[in-house]
Amino acid sequence: MKNLKQELQQINAYFSPKVIGEVNDQYIKLAKIKGEDIPWHNHAEEDESFYIIHGSLLMEIENEPNRTMNVGDLLVVKKGVNHRVSATEECHVMLIESKTTKHTGDIKSAITKSIEEQM
Repeated sequence: MKNLKQELQQINAYFSPKVIGEVNDQYIKLAKIKGEDIPWHNHAEEDESFYIIHGSLLMEIENEPNRTMNVGDLLVVKKGVNHRVSATEECHVMLIESKTTKHTGDIKSAITKSIEEQM
């Protein structure tokens, strides 16, 4: 059993997801988001889900209106869709994604974390 609040206390860096569990071929991850450091990216072969635990998240999806996600909101970004996220204040997010999903897709940036770094 995992306690999300306790797991989030272990995360010290923004945009640095931490794997907290797995279900079949999916990882369950937690992340803290603050600022605008994540680049536009997509995941060519995988959908990605975002569930807001604390705070608000600005979700930008190419060719769609920006949307603000709040506590309790869930959104699935379909494979191949360019997107990026940001938050003015600290936001806590649970991600559910395939084990093959690269953090920032094929885009490399200063915040990009390998799967090994997320374990």
